[in-house]
Amino acid sequence: MISMGSRVWYWVIYSLLLLSKAWGRNVLLIIGDDAGFESEVYNNTAIHTPNLRDLSKRSLIFKNAFTSVSSCSPSRAAIMTGLPQHQNGMYGLHQDMHHFNSFDDVRSLPLILRQAGIRTGIIGKKHIGPESVYPFDFSYTEENSSVLQVGRNITRIKLLVRKFLQSQDQRPFLLYVAFHDPHRCGHSQPQYGAFCEKFGNGDPDMGIMPDWSPQYYTPEQVQVPYFIQDTPSARKDIAAQYTTIGRMDQGIGLVLSELYNAGHENDTLVIFSSDNGIPFPNGRTNLYWSGRAEPLLVSSPYHQKRWGQISQSFASLLDITPTVLDWFSIPYPNYKIFGKSVQLTGKSLLPALQSEQDWTTVFGSQSHHEVTMYYPMRSVQNLQYLLIHNLNFKMPFPIDQDFYVSPTFQDLLNRTVSGQPTSWFKTLHNYYYRDRWELYDRSADISEIKNIAEDPAYQDILKSMQNILQKWQSETSDPWMCAPDGVLEEKLEPQCRPLYNEL
Repeated sequence: MISMGSRVWYWVIYSLLLLSKAWGRNVLLIIGDDAGFESEVYNNTAIHTPNLRDLSKRSLIFKNAFTSVSSCSPSRAAIMTGLPQHQNGMYGLHQDMHHFNSFDDVRSLPLILRQAGIRTGIIGKKHIGPESVYPFDFSYTEENSSVLQVGRNITRIKLLVRKFLQSQDQRPFLLYVAFHDPHRCGHSQPQYGAFCEKFGNGDPDMGIMPDWSPQYYTPEQVQVPYFIQDTPSARKDIAAQYTTIGRMDQGIGLVLSELYNAGHENDTLVIFSSDNGIPFPNGRTNLYWSGRAEPLLVSSPYHQKRWGQISQSFASLLDITPTVLDWFSIPYPNYKIFGKSVQLTGKSLLPALQSEQDWTTVFGSQSHHEVTMYYPMRSVQNLQYLLIHNLNFKMPFPIDQDFYVSPTFQDLLNRTVSGQPTSWFKTLHNYYYRDRWELYDRSADISEIKNIAEDPAYQDILKSMQNILQKWQSETSDPWMCAPDGVLEEKLEPQCRPLYNEL
């Protein structure tokens, strides 16, 4: 029998070994809020984003990166755990009446790093809980500050980054900077504009950020993505979005300057991405490409060979946790949730920094956005094929609060009700009402318009994709794996028992 004292010394020695491997290595994780491909890095010539452009010159640029869930809190929980929302328990938005939390036994990235002697910090939007699962040593978030100040005020963000980096604590660190830009704010602080584009711009009652030089765009200048209607209202909405993306870009420049000035230019892994699709039609809350696809830049000072190159390899935000653990040479812990062993289904992205990888598959899982928005979906994309399983397909697809009051959606709504042309690639009817299985060949149908799930020529592909998705759901202990026409009975074989509910 090992004594209590022996066990304590074992963990002390083990932690020191892990820390010795991680010494001299740090991580800066930057996440935008509802940010998309509106940057020069991804060939948007209408917008000016020099700081992202400069970061991309030191990064591997992923062209096929995807969130695992197109909703804020579930995505942030997935980033911080490496587990999809149905496995970590963050089914929907964390705050207020929504009240979603991760399961108590989940071992998150900040928790694992803390136990390995890595210092952790978060500045900006946290939006996940409970605190016991997501503990940070240094924390300035909406839980103890104004999210406008710690998430949009780039001067304040700069000073907080400086405070973190000037600490006397010399341990390796993970610093997570979570911008609140370019999230909509028209439903909560309409005085600042649809995207808070007026906040801090120096106008009367707007305040001022000394480090922000606002950039303004006309509706005629913007590039309208294929999934947004090309109307004056939508263009004006996108122009406001561009201004807040510009603020985030300038904030990223400030953060990187603080990192370099503190002497960490050549020892820090820098990752930039976003949490979910942009808050426009067919975007956020959807598992279509427009809701899942994300910018992803990974910059390593030790992997300069691929700086500025574009990777076609498929990446998922579920890969961030294993990537950070790999960077620090820290193994994923052996533990269980509700008696089931937990294993990461994501992978480290570090091999892609050395050579192109044959990664061709990513998964999606969504259950809620707001608590009233129950529309569970599961998806898998393999190469050009995307399969979406809509479990609640008998009900209309729900619309979230801040998107509903947006100029773009109100424009769609008003045009539909009045019988005017919407200039959109869908109708509200086929947006609301979806088939149970949606299968798209994106090589021939980039807009995902033609559902080929019932096409006899694609039945083998459909069955193969369904099997891949079902296997992943089983590996990740998905409670919805038998829905909507079966019930999960884990102690029986087969586990999915038929309901005979005519589905």
